[in-house]
Amino acid sequence: MNKNGVYIIGLSNVDEKVCAASGRISTQAGTALEIFERSQDKEKNANLISKVTASGHTSTVEHIFFNLAFENVSVVVEQFMIEFRLASFTVKSRRYVDFSDSGYYVPEFKNEEDKELYCNHMNSLFSLYGTLCENGVAKEDARFVLPYCFFSNFYCSLGGRELVNVLRAMIYGRGRKIKEIYELGLSLLGKCKEVAPGVFGDFENKNQKYSDEIDLSFIKKEESNNIKPSVEIISYSENAEKTVAACALVEKLNLDSEQIGKIISDEETTKRVINSVLASSRPRALESVNYSIRFNNVSLSTLTHFARHRIQGLQVPALSDCNREKYIIPPCLAENKELLEKYVEAFEKTAKLYSLFCEKGYSESETVYLLLSGNVLDICTTMNGRELLLFMKLRSCNRAQWEIRALAVELLKMLRKKSPVLFNHYGPSCYCGNCPEGKLTCGKAKEIKEFFSNL
Repeated sequence: MNKNGVYIIGLSNVDEKVCAASGRISTQAGTALEIFERSQDKEKNANLISKVTASGHTSTVEHIFFNLAFENVSVVVEQFMIEFRLASFTVKSRRYVDFSDSGYYVPEFKNEEDKELYCNHMNSLFSLYGTLCENGVAKEDARFVLPYCFFSNFYCSLGGRELVNVLRAMIYGRGRKIKEIYELGLSLLGKCKEVAPGVFGDFENKNQKYSDEIDLSFIKKEESNNIKPSVEIISYSENAEKTVAACALVEKLNLDSEQIGKIISDEETTKRVINSVLASSRPRALESVNYSIRFNNVSLSTLTHFARHRIQGLQVPALSDCNREKYIIPPCLAENKELLEKYVEAFEKTAKLYSLFCEKGYSESETVYLLLSGNVLDICTTMNGRELLLFMKLRSCNRAQWEIRALAVELLKMLRKKSPVLFNHYGPSCYCGNCPEGKLTCGKAKEIKEFFSNL
């Protein structure tokens, strides 16, 4: 059995040679291939890369690429990692895979008594997960009782520059508060130094002043019992339709602003331009409008669905800020009183154990694992019109997880009120064109098109 940890399972087959060549190409004579052929000495390459990156020219290390395997790490680590947008991730799905025997991470405790309390509680949660599944509760709903210590396995692929950012955050930034993340960062840094000494050899000296904390201690936080809507639009682009149309006319016809003003003053012409943009497989003009959105009471499980959208500005509070007494209840449990009682009891007992460990002096490094996947927090994101188009195609689809689908549909209603000419075209893939799900289709394209036409 493999040990828990993170492993480099793949590396660019030219290792640091292309990074060194990119450091030379802007200042040396010769073609790209000639300069690459002169960049074969590993020691010279490492020295050059270190000097170039020290001067701030870090784009050179984007040319080396790493494939990482995370083996049996907690889902806390997974959540930390998937927030890095310039990386690619493939994660074992909790919607389809049974996690009854996944195992879980055990932090260091002050004594065996506390460790036994923790392990007994975690075992009871996994037992409940199994009971829910055995009683016909879908895995995507049973997963809400999985504790945030359960083991996750996933692949991550990223360039050297983003890997530097990841390691900074793991060792010197927000990851440092969680011992598991911090130690994984140190382990991965050691492996990186072996295969890419130019990029990572002087890592500590270059990054000790790194901090990703924002000091807002001057703000007095007041508790609020206000009922929050599920979705709020914080800010948005005014005159979105005209903005999209104007940008498309510049891109395709290079018209001057006076001509464009006359064209987009006609509502029907603006609609036709937008229709043409949306019919394209490269609708770049949609990127000219932006929407900042707040989603309230999002479960930790559904948070992962949001984080998978790479072209967005996603702000996620620290997991330690979760309200342990708030959690989502899947609709499927509403009519099963016995299972519902066990479900609610799991959250209540977990909250009590968290309070007990806090009283015993345990820090975030230990108590973060006493979150359940159904606990909720509020998040903010900013997406442009193009990313929102993709978001709606995926997340308002019948195949989407029900929680994020409800949020997507609610958001779409609000967007259509702000910019109807544009967002009346948004919806699931079958509404925008054709269903891509193949044999997994829900088979209700006609009904869905009618629903979103009248949303």
